[in-house]
Amino acid sequence: MSDQLPKKSASIDRRTALRGALTGAAILAAGAGVGGPAAADPPRHRTPGLRTGGKDVAIFGGGMAGLSAAHELSERGFRVTVYEPAHLGGKARSMGVPGTGSGGRADLPGEHGFRFFPGCYQNVPDTMRRIPFPGNPHGVLDNLIRVEGTVAGFRDRPPIFAPVELGAIDQLTPELLGNSIIGAFGFVPELPPHELAFFAKQMVMWFTSSTERRFGQWEYLTWEQIMRADGKSPAYRAYLVNALTRITVAAKPHLSSARTIGTIGEALVLAGSGVVPEFSGGVDRILNRPTNAAWIDPWVAYLRSRGVQFVTGSGASRLSYSGGRIDSVTVSDGQGGTNTVVADYYVCAMPVEKTVPLLDDRILAADPRLAGMRELITDWMVGIQYYLRRPTDIPEGHIAALGSPWALTALRQAPMWVGDFPAQYGDGSVQECFSVDISDWDTPGIVHQRPAKQCSAQEIAAEVWAQLKLWLNTNTGWLRDEDIHSWHLDPGVTWSGGTTHNATPLLVNTVGSYDNRPEARCAIPNLFFGGDHVRSHIDLATMESANESGRSAANAIIDAADDPAPYAPVFPLVALPAFDAAKKLDADRYRAGLPHILDV
Repeated sequence: MSDQLPKKSASIDRRTALRGALTGAAILAAGAGVGGPAAADPPRHRTPGLRTGGKDVAIFGGGMAGLSAAHELSERGFRVTVYEPAHLGGKARSMGVPGTGSGGRADLPGEHGFRFFPGCYQNVPDTMRRIPFPGNPHGVLDNLIRVEGTVAGFRDRPPIFAPVELGAIDQLTPELLGNSIIGAFGFVPELPPHELAFFAKQMVMWFTSSTERRFGQWEYLTWEQIMRADGKSPAYRAYLVNALTRITVAAKPHLSSARTIGTIGEALVLAGSGVVPEFSGGVDRILNRPTNAAWIDPWVAYLRSRGVQFVTGSGASRLSYSGGRIDSVTVSDGQGGTNTVVADYYVCAMPVEKTVPLLDDRILAADPRLAGMRELITDWMVGIQYYLRRPTDIPEGHIAALGSPWALTALRQAPMWVGDFPAQYGDGSVQECFSVDISDWDTPGIVHQRPAKQCSAQEIAAEVWAQLKLWLNTNTGWLRDEDIHSWHLDPGVTWSGGTTHNATPLLVNTVGSYDNRPEARCAIPNLFFGGDHVRSHIDLATMESANESGRSAANAIIDAADDPAPYAPVFPLVALPAFDAAKKLDADRYRAGLPHILDV
């Protein structure tokens, strides 16, 4: 994919102001950004077209979106079948490393990447609470544990352990917000104080921007542009603009929509402030055991108990459109075999790169807006685990190698999981599972001087370990070569014909990409969409956005069936009343074609 996009001016013309005002009005009408424990049920929306009266639903994709839609529909009496070509749980699953267990122990635990549950998530925790788990009064939700701090590593400098909370705050005002951000990032080395103050001021500008400006202006600027990175110090660009963006959402600040990055940044700040009751889980939570054991397997078992049928090894390969509706779907088993699926309603809950090939000319003619999905871009964020014979002395919590070429983040999993790790996994000699996410696959490394996409699996493992040592070992000696027992790279990464392939890329929210993202419902009355590419409140390639899209697809099907069942709740992000007056002022300025009052 190209890293070059045309840059837009930060100035606002009348056409942009009108577009933003109309977009913002539509978003506000839909309830985006409204506080409260759950969004109120919107007015019933009758999907146009002939209704069958049936309640059979075929869901294609057994990842977060598909399982979420199946959950909500099965609890409301719909008959659901989920078709998944690979693995239930999708990118959220964990997996055993084949052949590594002995003496009655399970295989060493591997995964696509470690799980991170910010306190601003509300949809996912609501689902987890409704999944039974032995001994847990709140189901799977009780398998989440709070993380109190993070280790920030810098090249050739001693790492710093920093709390992830902003501290006790009674009320977050624009002034207190700016001061809190300055205090939170004061540890960044070689960062000029006036640039840190500027960063805080830009964040306050985001918090006080109206919905109209967010969708009409910030959506069409990159995060790098809104943070005015040009001309700033290397520390400002490397840490505050680049590193914070890359490690949080695997996004490139010179490509990503400022609105998208600002949305998650605001939610994380509010979660860390403690002033939002709905975000009471804190900034950072993780699971207390491998993801499948803690969540996915109990979830599938619960859905089976609700009557959900699972057909694994089969994925949608063709949508048959006739008479204004989808009349069947062809599924393939990957071995040349096919079958025809007929249902009342169909949900494409597959990743965007798997969905686009199904949208033929007849379907796009029925709903031309779906063509926008062809313009969406994906990128890579993939995990590798190192199994160590000795526990490291790194403090428990997430680890960020700030400014590392491959934008590495890590987590010590063994000490935060229940049970005796060496007694449960592997050959009994592994004391530590050190899980690392690689968020930048396009920047040359420090060992082989090549990006990860041009390295072999062995070279990736060596490069990641070398970067971690350079960023974490100054004055610590935390990571030692002799402690490595083995490592495991996500099996979705493969090599053929001299090219590296990734079966599980992530959506990247580039500037203006919101315009190309679909809603859960479309003009075809029995076709619906789920996935992290579907429009959502948090608007990122996350478990939360995928879960929300599954809920939205379920609600659209409830409408299409004229079913009296209550909607699945869709939880909006929370906006604090303390910023309302500033946002109203900004809305007036935006409609008048004026910049934000702090945009100087």
